Amino acid sequence: MSNQETLRSRLLGIDGRGYGAYKSIGGSYSFDRYTLFIDHVQSDPFAPPSRLRVRVGQRLAGFPPELYSTTPRRIALEDYLMRQFGRAISRHARGYRGTGKSGLIAIDHCGQEILERTGAVVNKEYVEIRFTVGLPARGRTITGREALRIFFEEVPFIVNESLFYKSLDTAALKQQVELVEDQEFLRARLDERGLVAFVANGAILPRESGVSDRPLTRGRVIPFQSPPELEVSFELPNRGRVTGMGVPRGVTLIVGGGYHGKSTLLRALERGVYNHIPGDGRELVITVGDAVKIRAEDGRSVEKVDISAFINNLPHGQDTRAFSTENASGSTSQAANIVEALEVGTRLLLLDEDTSATNFMIRDGRMQELVAKEFEPITPFIDRVRQLYEHLGVSTVLVVGGSGDYFAVADRVIMMQNYIPLDVTRRAREIALRHRDERRVEAVGTFNRVTPRIPLPASFILEGRAKVKARGTDEIVYGHMDIDLQDVEQLVDPAQLRAIAEIIKYAAKHYVNGERTLREVVLAVLADIDREGLDVVSPFKGLHPGDYARPRVQEIAAAINRYRRLQVRQQL
Repeated sequence: MSNQETLRSRLLGIDGRGYGAYKSIGGSYSFDRYTLFIDHVQSDPFAPPSRLRVRVGQRLAGFPPELYSTTPRRIALEDYLMRQFGRAISRHARGYRGTGKSGLIAIDHCGQEILERTGAVVNKEYVEIRFTVGLPARGRTITGREALRIFFEEVPFIVNESLFYKSLDTAALKQQVELVEDQEFLRARLDERGLVAFVANGAILPRESGVSDRPLTRGRVIPFQSPPELEVSFELPNRGRVTGMGVPRGVTLIVGGGYHGKSTLLRALERGVYNHIPGDGRELVITVGDAVKIRAEDGRSVEKVDISAFINNLPHGQDTRAFSTENASGSTSQAANIVEALEVGTRLLLLDEDTSATNFMIRDGRMQELVAKEFEPITPFIDRVRQLYEHLGVSTVLVVGGSGDYFAVADRVIMMQNYIPLDVTRRAREIALRHRDERRVEAVGTFNRVTPRIPLPASFILEGRAKVKARGTDEIVYGHMDIDLQDVEQLVDPAQLRAIAEIIKYAAKHYVNGERTLREVVLAVLADIDREGLDVVSPFKGLHPGDYARPRVQEIAAAINRYRRLQVRQQL
């Protein structure tokens, strides 16, 4: 390890030279209160920025052990430090100065959710932050004195304001750590109370805009208030008693007029699989961790999925017990999405009528009379939703605005009226009884088993110098094939996609052997992550994997299922 004056000397020595001379500054340097690691030096000003780490020993950092004594507490603390580091960058970094990414100091951006990330590490020995710097240049000529300002003026200020316990708002830090602990505690208690979700009284569900995930703060903001019939309470470790609406296991409908908050409530439940920061408004909107949002997804590929419970007797005799297509319709894609979610494990399906295929959801009595069942291959979801719960233990929360036939299969009906939920179950049942003869149940047989699939190694061979990478929150490139994830709605952060891209590559190398099922493959990777950290899937072994966030089983499997070169065999 060199000292900081060595770095200063090297930067002055390469001032005015060609950009490649920056390679000489790679290594580690001891500063007065921290160690700086320059793990990767970019090849030119337009290349991805250089990867750096700063490490502060706990003796100086001074974080009390109780703040990272459990995994949820540690994740909450690491998230807080990343946010503080980012805020300090905005205060002290001058930003772009020169060609390409010159002068940029950045850390992985954290959204409203608190995710396990690789951008920070806290343990009993040290606190570490991983970030990037665009090493400055004019054209491809090094501007060493600008680099000096970054390393000896800007970075020290950023570190001093964000990585030492006494320099932080310790009350706010404690609040976030305790909040995450309460969120995890509450999620773990849902099952024993017979619930799949909980929405606290006072929660703010509407978002600021269609392009912002921050809470609505202007105009008429209506705090959530549970209907008395569904009100439950929990005693949390830190916050104490909290009361709100419990969503019971079974089939729950959310109904109401347009713009009254139906989809807003469902979106909050979708995101309730994640923990949220203080002030988000949905801090105590908690959903079972394996809940999956299901929608129609025209055009996606499907590989040997048994959708026969929903689609059967297709024209020309196509086998739906091992259904494959390069261009799924709305109904076949939605059927595949449900079966794939069940295959990797879920206790709760979330559906919105607005993003579903109409013919998949319902066939009313008039259509049944006109088009005989023998000419209709679709068994609509309404005729399977109770079997999902009664035979597979899978609950459903469904937003319905136009089909009252679902009243007959619901355990609970919640009506949103001016963003206030009302329990209208009794009235809905009375209506269902008056109209019970208007349609016939079309399900044949019982839906009580999902056929697992085994991914084959040949699917994932990367040829030559082909790479894997992520693009935003919508797409992964695996080799020369794009994986479109724009309709996988519970992916919330680009860092999750970056992790999934590497997880697929890691899984292909270590666990896809033609014997393990898809679920077994994904769980094996996540077991490695549990044991060794998310760094284990990074190609930068031992260096700077600073821009990944942990995805769920469900989204990893969703990405693999949408990979158009996927080959599987069914485990019959």
